[in-house]
Amino acid sequence: MKKVEQVSAPGFRHRSVLLDEAVDHLVSDPSGRYVDATFGRGGHSRLILSQLSEQGELLGIDKDPEAIVAAGALATDDARFCWYHGSFSELSQALDSQQWPTVNGVLMDLGVSSPQLDDAARGFSFMRNGPLDMRMNPQQAPSAAQWLAVADEREIADVIWRYGEERFSRRIARLIVAKRQEEAIETTRQLAELVAEAVPKKEKHKHPATRTFQAIRIFINRELDDLEVGLKSAVGRLAPGGRLVVISFHSLEDRLVKRFMRDLARGPQIPKGVPVTADQERSDYVLVGKASKANEQEITENVRARSAVMRVLERRIN
Repeated sequence: MKKVEQVSAPGFRHRSVLLDEAVDHLVSDPSGRYVDATFGRGGHSRLILSQLSEQGELLGIDKDPEAIVAAGALATDDARFCWYHGSFSELSQALDSQQWPTVNGVLMDLGVSSPQLDDAARGFSFMRNGPLDMRMNPQQAPSAAQWLAVADEREIADVIWRYGEERFSRRIARLIVAKRQEEAIETTRQLAELVAEAVPKKEKHKHPATRTFQAIRIFINRELDDLEVGLKSAVGRLAPGGRLVVISFHSLEDRLVKRFMRDLARGPQIPKGVPVTADQERSDYVLVGKASKANEQEITENVRARSAVMRVLERRIN
């Protein structure tokens, strides 16, 4: 396996998690067509291209304008690569724009990327003070600050509970609504300190704002809604023998992916007593191996890899 150096925007370095494992599972035909549905800074894309022949093709998709700048540079360097600016929920439209009816594989590396987390100006991290934005595409509205300024207490609490599984969601929402009457909540530091004040019981080795930031980010970017649409679109465009490879970073994502792939692999759930043939019971899809996680060495080199889970689904050839 050829090792590919991963580069990012100036000032940032990005290390794709489960890089070799994901590409090993994805690329079955070097002359095939593939989709990197979460291009980021191109770590997976560059390795995929290194495994393709001159006839192979790769489409990169990302909603982040900064990622698209990197994608444009890669397209200039490699004619086998093309890009689409949008969410992976628009995968069908992206493929139609290239006139690709089917593909041999789709890769999704979910969640926020390291450059997004590390750039304080993007507002994703409570570890770095910056504007409370959290939008993967800053051209879309609203930002986290804009939403928190107008959402009612119940909506805020429901979002923090549903997407962050934060048991103190109501206390946090109550304090947000009270504090915003005194001053606008516009920075990551303000929100992090507010959440720390609201949470009465702290978890060891975990910042009290972790779940709240995750929840608001998922909500603002419609991440789970987009994931449901993207998964369905991906399997619908897989050629026989093609694979869907998904890397998740938290339980809500992985639970959704696990159930989606499991249900497809099970095939039609036909009531007992209904006469059917073996072909009618058989699924067109099969799970490939068990869920994979990063090894100790990768976790040591990149602490963000510790929560990564990779799952693979294949469309049967016949």
